[in-house]
Amino acid sequence: MIEIYLTALQGIVEGSGLVGLTAKNLAMLGISFILLYLAIRRGFEPLLLLPIAFGCLLANLPLSGILEGVSENNIHGGFLYWVKTGIDHELYPIIIFMGIGALTDFGPLLANPITFLLGASAQLGVFIAVIGAMGWGFSIQEAAGIGIIGGADGPTAIYLCSKVAPQILGAVAVAAYSYMSLVPLIQPPVIKLMTSKADRAIKMDQLRPVSKLERVLFPIVSTVVCGLILPACVPLVGMLMFGNLLRESGCTERLSLAAQNEILNATTIFLGLSVGSTMEGETFLQMTTIKIIFLGLVAFGFSTVGGLALGQVFKVLSHGKINPTIGSAGVSAVPMAARVVQKVVQKENPSSFLLMHAMGPNVAGVIGTAVAAGTMLTLLTK
Repeated sequence: MIEIYLTALQGIVEGSGLVGLTAKNLAMLGISFILLYLAIRRGFEPLLLLPIAFGCLLANLPLSGILEGVSENNIHGGFLYWVKTGIDHELYPIIIFMGIGALTDFGPLLANPITFLLGASAQLGVFIAVIGAMGWGFSIQEAAGIGIIGGADGPTAIYLCSKVAPQILGAVAVAAYSYMSLVPLIQPPVIKLMTSKADRAIKMDQLRPVSKLERVLFPIVSTVVCGLILPACVPLVGMLMFGNLLRESGCTERLSLAAQNEILNATTIFLGLSVGSTMEGETFLQMTTIKIIFLGLVAFGFSTVGGLALGQVFKVLSHGKINPTIGSAGVSAVPMAARVVQKVVQKENPSSFLLMHAMGPNVAGVIGTAVAAGTMLTLLTK
């Protein structure tokens, strides 16, 4: 009887995760704990960082089979194996774009269409990072996946990277969402470096009202124009505009609310778990990851610089009527980047309210990053 118990105990020990635990697994578990802390206690993009962190934790618990693919020994496959198919088949980022569209008010952009250019100029860091990554030894496909971090748009980064460089998806996703959450820390010093106190104190005229017809036509026309000029961006831009049409049409409130809430929330959970599951110790703990995180910071920094530089040009051309700080909101971190602008300018001029002015380039940045991703995808998949 004792031998039976000992044999059973030996089988339990040999089948425990402790046997398969490696130093890299332990390191990644530590990283997952840090990410959980940043999400829960520091509030850094918690809606996605928390699922990513927990997905990382699950992926680095040995012998669980949660990531195991379909095989003769496991005909069903592990849970996260199937969850990850949502990234493999492009579902999660595209559905999230639909939810973002349903949440987004394009009115400030339509009221001041020139801010489209600020959103475009804030893609500067994307292309600088691509050049830097190639110079650092990355392939053109990997460089494209890294560069898109500069747009500060997590879903777009995941979408592009999953198609052209899935081997670096985990590092790119973590970098993209980390810098999105750090916008309030990274952007203010750059804004102050590139603008004077007088620049930041400029008050702008109130935006004109935008008609219902303009709001309804914009997503339809944008989809057609983008689709004809750059077909590769249709999945992202098309679903962004579909979500916005649900919002603005006035006859699909239930669908709009579902896209903004239940559908978006459920997809965010699965997207986060999927990204976290790619962060296994064997693949994540490499010098490549450090390079990606550094290049992501370079990309994000230069994107902010690009928007501010064009903002300065607009200030001169408008004879001081445009506050150049709104150019920093041209990155895709909606609405965080616009709020940063408002906070910075109010320190210089408490009577200045630029939030809605900054929302124009902010939402333009979402479109701009999607177009940049579509351009890269077109060039790399020919």
